[in-house]
Amino acid sequence: MDELEALGQEHQRAKAALDDVRPRLAAAIVEAARARRPQREIVAATGYTRERIRQICRAAGVEPAE
Repeated sequence: MDELEALGQEHQRAKAALDDVRPRLAAAIVEAARARRPQREIVAATGYTRERIRQICRAAGVEPAE
């Protein structure tokens, strides 16, 4: 196996892991918003932008705390 193939496989594994984590992270974000955790704390913890946090929360029917 050459480097290109090895890196391609590594990328696929990382992508699969991200696909597994993303819905759990979204659920945790919504839970934190429902608990009225400040949005700036959620942003700091996740690395997502404030707008992305809003999108995730609104999709779940929750308005994030400012």
